[in-house]
Amino acid sequence: MRVLVAGATGFVGSRLSKALVRDGHELLALTRHPERYRGPGTAVGGDVSDEQALIGPLTGCDVAYYLVHSLDSADFAERDAEGARSFGRAAKKAGVQRIIYLSGLGATGDDLSPHLRSRQEVEELLGEAGVPVTAIRAGVIIGNEGLSWELMRELVAHLPFMITPRWVRTKAQPVAIVDVVRYLIAALALPETAGKVYEIGGPEILTYEKAMHRVAQVRNRPLLMIPVPLLTPKLSSRWLALVTSVDLQTARTLIESMSNEVIVRDHALEKLVEWEPTPFDDAVRQAFAEREAMSAAS
Repeated sequence: MRVLVAGATGFVGSRLSKALVRDGHELLALTRHPERYRGPGTAVGGDVSDEQALIGPLTGCDVAYYLVHSLDSADFAERDAEGARSFGRAAKKAGVQRIIYLSGLGATGDDLSPHLRSRQEVEELLGEAGVPVTAIRAGVIIGNEGLSWELMRELVAHLPFMITPRWVRTKAQPVAIVDVVRYLIAALALPETAGKVYEIGGPEILTYEKAMHRVAQVRNRPLLMIPVPLLTPKLSSRWLALVTSVDLQTARTLIESMSNEVIVRDHALEKLVEWEPTPFDDAVRQAFAEREAMSAAS
């Protein structure tokens, strides 16, 4: 198939692009700076908010992956909505048969964080023009350079003792990046997934507290955590920005999302594939191994 990936240079997109080329697909990597692109496939210039500029790159594509979202700006919801509408309209005009979108896991409702609500709204906006959308909702993704993973890794690496907010007791279902890519590839091969929403996760449900303890165990590091119920989201985000490399706006957005449980309740996509999800500890080891290999190569 001829496939375009919007977000091909990102954490998920770079891995997905390699897998698509390995499987024999013709890949177009959408980027605002094609002259800088060094990944697989053919780089094409474009910005998801520029509808007219997208039509050319999308023309002739069978399927487009949409892996774009914002975290580092206060108006992320408006920017993501604008990009999704623009991309969906351009895809329709270009004759794209389907859009596959990596969305955010979380039970739909009034209590959903602004970030997760925005991710799920994008599912609707991408399809407004009439192109069928396959939405795959994931929560915490474990993999080198993934934002949620790097946050946990840095906390464990820097702080053997932590005074933590209430969100560390929130339950999540972390999923390995290798499995996320497998699910995204599987959706491409399964036309019956068009127009549907799926949820993906790993084999274990863990609190963030338990997950960080498991990371510490894999690395043989001590870790003592004392939750403090009165640590507000604002103070918590400032604390994260202080002790990790995450900027303040991103930290604030993440903290709001960490108050929501991100647990798989519908296993429909898992039943369509033929593999077992990667165990959490194995995903952690893979993330560290990739980080160490990159450090050795640089």
